[in-house]
Amino acid sequence: MMHGFIFERGIVDFLLVTCFLGGGAAYLTGRAIAITWKPIVYLVLYLFLLACAVRFIHYALFEGTLLSFQYFLIDAVVLLALGGLGFQITRSRQMAGQYSWIYQRSGPMSWRLRRDSHG
Repeated sequence: MMHGFIFERGIVDFLLVTCFLGGGAAYLTGRAIAITWKPIVYLVLYLFLLACAVRFIHYALFEGTLLSFQYFLIDAVVLLALGGLGFQITRSRQMAGQYSWIYQRSGPMSWRLRRDSHG
């Protein structure tokens, strides 16, 4: 097996477990937190727990190290990035839809004040 700075056992294991499975769950978690109008602090807490689960899957299925701070941190950063992406895309859509008289979308992850609003 090949070791790397980002992946422990192999790039395929990292892509499958951390990016695809964990990242998909993180994206959907970010989306769910935004839909329920909860603050982003909840997302960080939930993704910390998800990173623990992802690390356990690496350990249980691919003989990875369970208590590796380096690989846990890498898993957590990937999950936070994808979860934050899901949160921000959803929040942007919400702000422009829920408060359409005040805000308009200015991109897939941002919104701005409408030019015609008086506020």
